[in-house]
Amino acid sequence: MKTAIIFDCEFLCLEGSQRRFWCAAHDPDPVIAQIGAVKLGLEDDFPLLGTHRAYIRPVDRFGQRYALDPFFTKLTGITEEDLEAEAVTLREALADVDRFSGGARFWSWGKDELNMIAISCYVAGIQPSIPATRFDNAVKLLIAAGMPIEDLARTPSNKLADYYGVEHTPLQGHDALDDALSVTYTLQHLMKIGKLRPDTFDRF
Repeated sequence: MKTAIIFDCEFLCLEGSQRRFWCAAHDPDPVIAQIGAVKLGLEDDFPLLGTHRAYIRPVDRFGQRYALDPFFTKLTGITEEDLEAEAVTLREALADVDRFSGGARFWSWGKDELNMIAISCYVAGIQPSIPATRFDNAVKLLIAAGMPIEDLARTPSNKLADYYGVEHTPLQGHDALDDALSVTYTLQHLMKIGKLRPDTFDRF
């Protein structure tokens, strides 16, 4: 079955980091601490074929582990205990999510690969293991399905399923897997009602 991987990342921040573009002297590098991914079937009834979540040990430019800011923990629910118990290296996390993908293209709400690959690998001093050609922006799919541009600009990934009135189990915003699920449920819904053609995933 043809598939697509819908993914999301949570990357380090302090309160106000986004509006400062992570450029304040005390801002951490925006390296990832969590990846969530969903495998979506593009045939038949467009089933969800699996999910993947990984915690990553976020390190600075000198290889030292970043401490999580309380704002980040409150925003994402990710704790120091989560990292101590479950986190892997960035290299391991990328290899794991690549295996999960089975070679399918990755889609995110925006360009999360810039944090997952470009910034995080650069800071960690490792060679990116997944090429840029494997990633694309799911916003293109919503444009193809007719979502108004002004609504796209003000709808975050964790609110997308609610925007379309898709029924789903409760999701926690700013959890990488739950945000990926919100986008996935939306794409699945749009394909089921005929507003998004599965072959659109191959156009870009």
